[in-house]
Amino acid sequence: MSSSVIRGGIVVDGTGAPAFAADVRIENGVITDVGADVQAQEGDQVIDASGCYVAPGFIETHTHFDATMWWQPNLDPLPGYGVTTAVLGNCGFTAAPVSDDEAVRRELINIFSFFEDIPISPFLEHVPWDWRSWPEYKVSMEKHVKVPANYAAFVGHLAIRLVVMGMDAWDREATPEEIEKMCAMLDEALAAGALGMSSNLLDHDGQDRPIPTMKAGDDEWEALFDVLAKYPGATLQVIVDTFMRKTAAESVERIDRLIGDRPIRAQVAGMAPTLTFQKDIEEKVGPLRRRLAAEKRDIRAGFAHVPPTSVISIKKSLIFAQSNDYVWHEVVLAESEEEKLRILQDEDWRARARESWDEKVWRHSPFANPQSLLLINSENGVGPINISLEQYANDRGLHPSDAMAEWFIINTVHSTVHMAPFPQDEEMVVELIKDPWSVPNISDAGAHGQMLCGGGENIRLLTYYCREKGWITVEEAVHAQTGKIADFFGLTDLGKLQAGKRADITVFNMDEIERRPMKKAFDVPDENGGTTWRFTRDPAPVRLTMVNGEVTFANGETTGAAPGLMLSPSAA
Repeated sequence: MSSSVIRGGIVVDGTGAPAFAADVRIENGVITDVGADVQAQEGDQVIDASGCYVAPGFIETHTHFDATMWWQPNLDPLPGYGVTTAVLGNCGFTAAPVSDDEAVRRELINIFSFFEDIPISPFLEHVPWDWRSWPEYKVSMEKHVKVPANYAAFVGHLAIRLVVMGMDAWDREATPEEIEKMCAMLDEALAAGALGMSSNLLDHDGQDRPIPTMKAGDDEWEALFDVLAKYPGATLQVIVDTFMRKTAAESVERIDRLIGDRPIRAQVAGMAPTLTFQKDIEEKVGPLRRRLAAEKRDIRAGFAHVPPTSVISIKKSLIFAQSNDYVWHEVVLAESEEEKLRILQDEDWRARARESWDEKVWRHSPFANPQSLLLINSENGVGPINISLEQYANDRGLHPSDAMAEWFIINTVHSTVHMAPFPQDEEMVVELIKDPWSVPNISDAGAHGQMLCGGGENIRLLTYYCREKGWITVEEAVHAQTGKIADFFGLTDLGKLQAGKRADITVFNMDEIERRPMKKAFDVPDENGGTTWRFTRDPAPVRLTMVNGEVTFANGETTGAAPGLMLSPSAA
């Protein structure tokens, strides 16, 4: 492997310490020297970083590339945003373990596909499913998947539960014998290098069924925690409900109680509500979060620094179900375009749909706020576009539900309606970025492709919070997506620009980087043997992204290098 020197830059080392002028030398994928006037040796590649910051590669803390990387191995657009590591397997949704029973295995795929808005066909056509256990999954990933970023993966509580209990996982608590089998599966995954265990106390499916992990009794959780506690480097990840039934406070209290005195590091997505409509949740969960920090309970708030947006599709979307609108969700479930159009024109259905919008949907959901629903993406260009659903409905004297049905009929079922971003409590976001007891940079990258979740959102820490608003320093923006995250996850050989660490590095000029506008890429395999679209964006661009000493992005484009490795946590 070649060696290189990055010369003339300002090093932001990922620890939060002040930046300093230094050169960086890399040999055999490892940083060997950081200091003034590092001398290049014969054969070294010399990289000019004048006018740029040199930082550890950025880490995406919450992604769903588990399956996607099999058919989208370039991980677009992450390399152009300085990303060198992605954390997979969040929310309990993982590709391993899987059942020998084909029906149960398909159920896992259906769940993953529904909740992460990913078409089912590529799961079946591009993922080999040549594993049953998590260790076998790791072997297959390392053999077959070549990507431009490192990755580490949780083992999912939901996946374990389905393997052991089959379809009964939806309906009941586990028996002692089943719990013992779950613990054995978790143990073998952690021994093989899984990042930890992820779980889910949030989601209901398209039939309003609580996800199987929500059926787990305290005895199941505690037994699994006993196993997790045996692995000091491993962590727990749980997502709780701040969007729908707003049970976050109760869930956090339960997690805290069940962890007890076990030495477990945990992150809870939803423990720090950052949207203005969530103030009622913050009144309950805020004091709890502060108590846990004061008591040094290592249960940290995972959070996103970008407000979520909703792209409403009737081809495939969980937005209706998660807004408590199971009438409109009937359109999503309809398999053919003809059936979708028939439903949209049916007067009985329209009456039920109006009632659902008026009486059943959550008041903060997109469908209770037609002024924030934007008619932007017409498939055939008939339009109108770039107006709100509220305006469109008022112009035609229609109920907003009827108006949206009419717009889809006229513009085709392939069109989408967009919701303006939820208003965000930016003061809390800044507080959380600075908080040493938080896990930043949650994005959902790799999922919800027609909502543009994640890809490139990390750069907003630098462009918006640092450069534009001045609320945080460049050192804080880098620390929030490098050293702080690596330390939490036990990925001790990365996240800092120091001698002996993995050579995962990004070089960027603050005047050049932007979170670029979303655009469509027609490269997602669909059920018809062709492709459908996802949103992506052009590179920021960073000047350079380096993974394990190999350049994956330079001169405004990806290099095609795929040096990414599957990483495991360390107890150090």
